[in-house]
Amino acid sequence: MNSFERTFTAEPQHIDELGHVNNAVWVQWLQELSVAHWQAAADPAHVDAYFWVIVRHEIDYRGNIALGEQAVGRTWVPGTPKGARFARHAVFNDANGRAIVSAISTWAMLDKATGRPARVTADIVAAFQE
Repeated sequence: MNSFERTFTAEPQHIDELGHVNNAVWVQWLQELSVAHWQAAADPAHVDAYFWVIVRHEIDYRGNIALGEQAVGRTWVPGTPKGARFARHAVFNDANGRAIVSAISTWAMLDKATGRPARVTADIVAAFQE
Protein backbone atom coordinates (compact mmCIF):
# COMPACT_ATOMS: atom_id res chain seq x y z
CA MET A 1 0.00 0.00 0.00
CA ASN A 2 1.47 3.33 -1.00
CA SER A 3 -0.92 6.14 -0.28
CA PHE A 4 -3.96 5.92 1.95
CA GLU A 5 -7.28 7.79 1.83
CA ARG A 6 -10.06 8.45 4.29
CA THR A 7 -13.13 10.69 4.14
CA PHE A 8 -13.88 13.14 6.95
CA THR A 9 -17.25 14.84 7.53
CA ALA A 10 -17.58 18.18 9.33
CA GLU A 11 -19.86 17.63 12.32
CA PRO A 12 -21.16 20.27 14.77
CA GLN A 13 -18.30 19.74 17.24
CA HIS A 14 -15.75 20.47 14.46
CA ILE A 15 -17.16 23.88 13.55
CA ASP A 16 -15.75 27.12 14.99
CA GLU A 17 -17.21 30.62 15.32
CA LEU A 18 -16.31 31.32 11.67
CA GLY A 19 -18.66 28.55 10.51
CA HIS A 20 -16.01 26.13 9.25
CA VAL A 21 -13.76 23.35 10.54
CA ASN A 22 -11.44 24.63 13.28
CA ASN A 23 -7.69 24.46 12.62
CA ALA A 24 -7.18 22.19 15.64
CA VAL A 25 -9.61 19.69 14.09
CA TRP A 26 -7.51 19.54 10.92
CA VAL A 27 -4.53 18.54 13.11
CA GLN A 28 -6.67 15.86 14.77
CA TRP A 29 -7.80 14.57 11.35
CA LEU A 30 -4.20 14.55 10.16
CA GLN A 31 -3.28 12.33 13.11
CA GLU A 32 -6.30 10.06 12.58
CA LEU A 33 -5.43 9.69 8.89
CA SER A 34 -1.80 8.85 9.66
CA VAL A 35 -2.61 6.33 12.40
CA ALA A 36 -5.22 4.63 10.19
CA HIS A 37 -2.59 4.35 7.43
CA TRP A 38 -0.13 2.74 9.86
CA GLN A 39 -2.73 0.26 11.09
CA ALA A 40 -3.91 -0.60 7.55
CA ALA A 41 -0.54 -0.98 5.86
CA ALA A 42 2.00 -2.06 8.47
CA ASP A 43 3.01 -5.62 9.17
CA PRO A 44 1.00 -6.67 12.28
CA ALA A 45 4.27 -7.55 14.04
CA HIS A 46 5.43 -3.95 13.52
CA VAL A 47 2.13 -2.58 14.87
CA ASP A 48 2.60 -4.76 17.95
CA ALA A 49 6.21 -3.65 18.46
CA TYR A 50 6.17 0.09 17.70
CA PHE A 51 4.16 3.26 18.00
CA TRP A 52 4.57 6.73 16.55
CA VAL A 53 4.74 10.23 17.99
CA ILE A 54 4.54 13.50 16.13
CA VAL A 55 7.67 15.63 16.30
CA ARG A 56 6.67 18.45 13.94
CA HIS A 57 3.80 19.67 11.76
CA GLU A 58 3.99 22.09 8.85
CA ILE A 59 0.45 22.88 7.67
CA ASP A 60 -0.86 25.10 4.88
CA TYR A 61 -4.52 26.14 5.02
CA ARG A 62 -5.86 27.16 1.59
CA GLY A 63 -9.55 26.64 2.17
CA ASN A 64 -12.04 24.98 4.48
CA ILE A 65 -15.32 23.09 4.70
CA ALA A 66 -18.54 23.86 6.55
CA LEU A 67 -20.98 21.78 8.57
CA GLY A 68 -21.99 18.58 6.74
CA GLU A 69 -19.35 18.92 4.03
CA GLN A 70 -16.67 16.32 3.43
CA ALA A 71 -12.96 16.33 2.78
CA VAL A 72 -10.94 13.39 1.49
CA GLY A 73 -7.58 13.05 3.21
CA ARG A 74 -4.71 11.28 1.45
CA THR A 75 -1.35 10.51 3.04
CA TRP A 76 1.93 8.96 1.88
CA VAL A 77 5.56 8.69 2.96
CA PRO A 78 8.11 9.93 0.41
CA GLY A 79 11.87 9.64 0.71
CA THR A 80 14.04 7.77 3.14
CA PRO A 81 13.69 7.64 6.93
CA LYS A 82 16.39 9.25 9.06
CA GLY A 83 17.02 7.08 12.10
CA ALA A 84 13.76 6.90 14.04
CA ARG A 85 12.07 9.64 11.97
CA PHE A 86 10.32 10.02 8.67
CA ALA A 87 8.27 12.71 7.01
CA ARG A 88 4.66 11.99 6.16
CA HIS A 89 2.81 14.09 3.58
CA ALA A 90 -0.94 14.63 3.56
CA VAL A 91 -3.50 16.59 1.59
CA PHE A 92 -7.20 17.14 2.20
CA ASN A 93 -9.37 17.85 -0.85
CA ASP A 94 -12.87 19.32 -0.82
CA ALA A 95 -15.83 17.94 -2.81
CA ASN A 96 -14.54 19.70 -5.95
CA GLY A 97 -11.14 18.00 -5.63
CA ARG A 98 -9.41 21.24 -4.62
CA ALA A 99 -6.59 20.91 -2.07
CA ILE A 100 -7.71 22.89 0.96
CA VAL A 101 -5.24 21.68 3.61
CA SER A 102 -1.80 20.19 3.06
CA ALA A 103 0.77 19.09 5.59
CA ILE A 104 4.18 17.60 6.11
CA SER A 105 4.56 15.95 9.50
CA THR A 106 7.65 14.45 11.04
CA TRP A 107 6.97 11.30 13.02
CA ALA A 108 9.32 9.36 15.29
CA MET A 109 8.96 5.64 15.86
CA LEU A 110 9.26 4.34 19.42
CA ASP A 111 9.73 0.81 20.67
CA LYS A 112 6.66 -0.14 22.75
CA ALA A 113 8.70 -2.28 25.14
CA THR A 114 11.30 0.37 26.00
CA GLY A 115 9.66 3.66 25.05
CA ARG A 116 12.87 4.59 23.27
CA PRO A 117 13.34 5.69 19.66
CA ALA A 118 13.77 2.82 17.20
CA ARG A 119 15.39 3.00 13.76
CA VAL A 120 12.88 2.88 10.91
CA THR A 121 14.16 0.08 8.72
CA ALA A 122 13.51 -0.30 5.01
CA ASP A 123 11.02 -3.13 5.54
CA ILE A 124 8.93 -0.98 7.88
CA VAL A 125 8.71 2.06 5.61
CA ALA A 126 8.30 0.11 2.34
CA ALA A 127 4.55 -0.37 2.85
CA PHE A 128 4.01 3.40 3.03
CA GLN A 129 6.15 4.82 0.28
CA GLU A 130 4.85 6.11 -3.00
